[in-house]
Amino acid sequence: MVGGPVPARPMPLAEHLERHGGLLLQGFGGEGAPMMLIDAVERAGLTGHGGAGFPTARKMRAVAGRRRPVVVVNAAEGEPASHKDALLMRIRPHLVLDGAVLAADAVGAREVIVALHGGPSSAHAAVAERAAAGLDPVSIKVVQVPKEYVASEESALVRFLSGAPALPTFTPPRPYERGVNGRSTLVQNAETLAHVALIARYGDQWFRSVGTPEAPGSLLVTVAGAVHQPGVYELAFGTPLKTAFETAGGFTEPVQAVLVGGYFGAWLPAETALGLPLTPADLKAAGAAIGAGVLLALPASACGLAESQRVATWLANQSAGQCGPCTLGLPAIADDLAVLNRGGKTTNVRHRLDRRLSLVEGRGACHHPDGTARFVASALQTFAQDLARHQRGNPCPPARHPMLPLPDDAGGS
Repeated sequence: MVGGPVPARPMPLAEHLERHGGLLLQGFGGEGAPMMLIDAVERAGLTGHGGAGFPTARKMRAVAGRRRPVVVVNAAEGEPASHKDALLMRIRPHLVLDGAVLAADAVGAREVIVALHGGPSSAHAAVAERAAAGLDPVSIKVVQVPKEYVASEESALVRFLSGAPALPTFTPPRPYERGVNGRSTLVQNAETLAHVALIARYGDQWFRSVGTPEAPGSLLVTVAGAVHQPGVYELAFGTPLKTAFETAGGFTEPVQAVLVGGYFGAWLPAETALGLPLTPADLKAAGAAIGAGVLLALPASACGLAESQRVATWLANQSAGQCGPCTLGLPAIADDLAVLNRGGKTTNVRHRLDRRLSLVEGRGACHHPDGTARFVASALQTFAQDLARHQRGNPCPPARHPMLPLPDDAGGS
């Protein structure tokens, strides 16, 4: 269902099987057979929908044939502005689980771990429903992951599932080399695995029937901010960002900027963003990325600098606390941004902030400092006029209702 809102009703197993049929398993290690699915995924051009956009078939091939591999469903959505994976696990858990079991079949795994935030959910119920029906020839268990932002990062997730704290680790080795309990591990985003299930059922050409030749298929996008109908929408790759917002009912008021990709994404001026197609290449050329699948419209009445400072402070507090760029650099960056937000003669602070942003990039065990630096740098560029007004001693009035969502409003003000 491309171009419309995602329905909110959970689909029970019986209805799921009636709509999509049973699993098309290839034999768990039969000579050549499992590669059929991987080949189809490769022809489809499916890439990961968890943020990095890595080719899915390449990850599957890296695990296939290794001894006692494990498949991990990464549904631990740490991005506060994104709701796509949580919604997908709530309303279509069987589609995700189908993809996980099929991926396990393709790589020769006998164990699937579903990692998500929160307590008992429809994922738990779906696993129990499938077990009662004797549907899956693999072991499936659901594991609750800590609600820290970095806990859903691939290496942190693997470490947690191995019995250690959910902290990112330096790579290599990568999960396919040494993952959960030292075993080769395929980590795939929940939405990605749902697409794997659909490709297995309907074929790679069906998948390519929407999107563009370079960016085939569709994706789930959380459209939020100053729109009449915020929510999760399924959109074809190549859809203009303007059309994405129109799908969500259009703007409630004039918009000055769009946050693309979430809090590891980037701000773009509205006049730039609205003309862009929703493809990785077009967004990259504009200095943004699809990331966690977030499009958030910031109204002209909001202060982009203040909104960004709240998020930067929250991101600094979400550090794993094990690398200097995070533990020292990110709080300093957030403090500098807070000074700029308060206003006054802050030229020296701006120069210091630019220097600090350059120092944290490309360092640390994970991409947390890189993502934070990208987000802050884009705010400084997109909201340059706001910054100049603040420096003249005219800061924006405090917002009654901040636009950017944070857990428990932990970002401060």
